[in-house]
Amino acid sequence: MPTQISHSPGTNFTRPLDPRTLTVRSRSEQAVDPYIVDPLSDRRWDDLVARHPSASVFHQRGWLEALHRTYGYAPFVLTNARPGEPLKDGIVLCRISSWLTGTRLVSLPFADHCEPLLNADGDAANLMEWLYAEHQRQHCRYVEVRPLFTLEHTAERMRPSHTYCFHTLDIRPQESQLFARLHKDSIQRKIRRADRERLSYEAGRSEQLQDEFYRLLLTTRRRHRLPPQPRVWFRNLVECMGDQVVIRVARKNGTAIAAVLTARHGSTVVYKYGCSDERFHNLGGMPLLFWRLIQESKSSGVDTIDFGRSDLDNEGLIVFKDHWGTTRTCLTYYRYPASKQAPSLSSSDSRVFRGVFALLPDAFLSLAGRLLYRHMG
Repeated sequence: MPTQISHSPGTNFTRPLDPRTLTVRSRSEQAVDPYIVDPLSDRRWDDLVARHPSASVFHQRGWLEALHRTYGYAPFVLTNARPGEPLKDGIVLCRISSWLTGTRLVSLPFADHCEPLLNADGDAANLMEWLYAEHQRQHCRYVEVRPLFTLEHTAERMRPSHTYCFHTLDIRPQESQLFARLHKDSIQRKIRRADRERLSYEAGRSEQLQDEFYRLLLTTRRRHRLPPQPRVWFRNLVECMGDQVVIRVARKNGTAIAAVLTARHGSTVVYKYGCSDERFHNLGGMPLLFWRLIQESKSSGVDTIDFGRSDLDNEGLIVFKDHWGTTRTCLTYYRYPASKQAPSLSSSDSRVFRGVFALLPDAFLSLAGRLLYRHMG
């Protein structure tokens, strides 16, 4: 059972916290103090994530541990549950402190979405009020939440900041029905082409698969003129999440030409990362991997594949996801205060950086990712 530690009158913690990073208001400032718990050590968080209908892979301890190991973020959960009581609600956040992009509270870094796990009978407004006040106390640029659904009135002071396309696929219909819904030219035809080309396929978490995946990731990020995520991030995901993570690789004559990384929570599989060698795009490697993902997920009891978010201006990616018979919705992030925006590069600076990323050797491109990503969450 967690021990309540009093740092000042009326302050509630279920673990010691650095007073420079987090505080809780005194009893004189609010009727009921929220509590802060450590999701990396408090098993009550695991229990809440396992049973809450809005929980996702991004709430899992493994994802949070990988964030902590890779970027040094210390995740914490804000809850109304007292020490020793089962958690009935919780908002998981990380405090990002960066000289480059400023200090902010985010739920959750590098997660496509992270629904607040609220209880219909709980006091969600109490949690949000604490976040608003913490924003002032810690001099944060903003507080950001990334819910799958529109925020309720309990977060009325937050305003939309970014909107994305979001795709999901219901795979409960028969396999033949799912295949019939695929775009005949760009998907069905390429899956058949992959079969004719006798592309080989492997799924797992081996060191070889990780290496092949990362080589293709470097190639893809260079093509898009973007820094890659650090190699250690993917190693930590595999180590921390175990068999919830799967890497799928398609090969032509032994050479890896396309790869995807997915993670599972309950009856949902999230497609998180994909990469490929454009020299072999005509062989259908990526469509083959997605079709195998659908087949294997369906056979293992999965109901839904989360195809993830897409930038509104990335028409090619949006159309690709549309062609799988998915359902398209909007995914909106919210911030408080609305007027605070993250620092951004000018268009001329951005072009320079993207040009540099396109030219860097693999080792330096990977180093750029290690240096930059902890500031980007």
